[in-house]
Amino acid sequence: MKKLDLITIGRSSVDLYGAQVGGRLEDMSSFNKYIGGSPTNIAAGGARLGLKTAVITRVGDEHMGRFIREQLVREGVDIRGVKTDPERLTALVLLGIRDQSQFPLIFYRENCADMALCEDDIDPAFIADAGCVCATGTHLSNPKTEAAVLKALRLAREGGAKTALDIDYRPNLWGVAGHGDGESRFVESQAVTTKLQSTLHLFDLIVGTEEEFHIAGGSTDTLEALKAVRNVSQATLVCKRGPMGASVFPGDIPASLDDGESGEGFPIEVFNVLGAGDGFMAGLFRGWLCGEDWPTTLKYANACGAFAVSRHGCTPAYPSWEELQYFFRTGIKNKALRKDEALEQVHWATNRKGDWNTMRVFAFDHRMQLEAMADEAGVTHDKIGEFKKLCLKAALQVSGGKAGYGILCDSRLGRDALYEASGTNLWIGRPVEWPGSRPLTLEPELGLDFGGLSEWPANNVVKVLCFYHPDDAQELRKEQEDTVLRLFQAARRNRLELLLEVIPSKVGAVDDTTTARIIDRFYEIGVYPDWWKLEPMKSGAAWKNATDAVQRNDAYVRGIVVLGLDAPQAALEESFRLAAGFDLVKGFAVGRTIFADAGRAWLSGKISDADAIAQMADRYSALCHIWDEARAKKNKGEAA
Repeated sequence: MKKLDLITIGRSSVDLYGAQVGGRLEDMSSFNKYIGGSPTNIAAGGARLGLKTAVITRVGDEHMGRFIREQLVREGVDIRGVKTDPERLTALVLLGIRDQSQFPLIFYRENCADMALCEDDIDPAFIADAGCVCATGTHLSNPKTEAAVLKALRLAREGGAKTALDIDYRPNLWGVAGHGDGESRFVESQAVTTKLQSTLHLFDLIVGTEEEFHIAGGSTDTLEALKAVRNVSQATLVCKRGPMGASVFPGDIPASLDDGESGEGFPIEVFNVLGAGDGFMAGLFRGWLCGEDWPTTLKYANACGAFAVSRHGCTPAYPSWEELQYFFRTGIKNKALRKDEALEQVHWATNRKGDWNTMRVFAFDHRMQLEAMADEAGVTHDKIGEFKKLCLKAALQVSGGKAGYGILCDSRLGRDALYEASGTNLWIGRPVEWPGSRPLTLEPELGLDFGGLSEWPANNVVKVLCFYHPDDAQELRKEQEDTVLRLFQAARRNRLELLLEVIPSKVGAVDDTTTARIIDRFYEIGVYPDWWKLEPMKSGAAWKNATDAVQRNDAYVRGIVVLGLDAPQAALEESFRLAAGFDLVKGFAVGRTIFADAGRAWLSGKISDADAIAQMADRYSALCHIWDEARAKKNKGEAA
């Protein structure tokens, strides 16, 4: 049994994708950052579909190279074949969407890292792990990279693996078009045709658009080009035909492209053609490598291509396997797929990155309470920021770099601690509500249009606390609901997860159904939090009602964390035991129980930094132990 289904080899870049649509690249003012390069996109797209994939490439020893590595790991792609080049920079691509057929594009690839790939980068043992090796055309354009590709193909064939070629013709990357012609897909070149034809016999599968087969076959008549390719290769040929889907030719080339094997197509609105071919390849590999027939394989490929042309970006547009199955069940509800809210929710939820099955969160996002402590101690509020850095040190001491730990920290009083937490492996939640507000208002830094979220790092989670009760007056309920809905939409627009915290007990009487009613209502108005933060409930019935409500509305939710409400440790211990009985509750987010005593003493100058850190670390560690023990008892009981 091979350890990997697929290894791709070739280009790896950072795509800087114009956020504005409908204008020239000259007029675009901001850019979204994604991984790019056909082999990299294909590997990530295949991983989303459940394939075990890897990529062989080079990246620079700098921020963009690290971004590619980290993002591939998040996507589930094996990066053993990603080499770090100490001398060259990671390739960049600037690109945008002018309309449904124009996509201005500039490649920044002069002496870039992936074009330094060489034979020494090809590890025979790594190739032996693969069931298939896929090369892309650009890396046949240079003698050094061609040698690396040919070595990988030879080793794959000797080991019994399948081989595939994505022709992926970019004229300017072959030196037959200028820098300003990045979007050009076809320029005739006998030299390119000759070079491609010298390798076509090495492949079991060759995939390309009609224009790409024109360059491979040396003719602008598609059937003649296919016949010319067939003369030098026995590979199965897959010809992509845009809105008409694709045709497969396992043997002789027939008299018409329509006579090839085909699969179900998906007539949708074209928003962005960039990356569609790579999405198509990911779907094709899912079918081909899993032994599906050609109609099924092409159905997968066409659907993945349809997702790509309907969304912004390349890899971010590709579906998960769960999303693909959902799409096949429900069909096209809106030809502009990105505007199908139910489909987009499945896309978002099934492609989130990171495993947070356990959540032990030290919450020191408190502002109003710490300001009161500082006033009581007679010190300025500037001291609060220093104290929050001590809180972070306590969190890092307890977590020890392990997964399953996090913090809640604000940017108004805790900015320095918040910034220092980035890159520490902690889950980071960041509050946006104005402390104690009811009706809910938000921190001024967000702006009236919530545009402040555009400045947030991608790993920060938007946390909002709403003092909400289902029996509130209608006007108050609507005002709070509208604010949460707008915030939810702004978070999604900025690709940020949302944690919604609700505390009904502070504003009204509660029973075993109160929290469940709140949960149902927010889903009803279109708010799908990635996380819920709920107050500790006093009965198993209340917890069951709440967790049932979440699961009934959102099968893909991240989970629930239970808050502390400044409860003594003994009371928290009991509430943890009750909450841990429900799988959807992933852990806790507790603050004052951990930091309150240390905060008062430190702000008053009664204890040192080290003593404050030690005291908070002890209390945080104790709560972590209590939670872990409660969850272990629950799991042990199930196993018994």
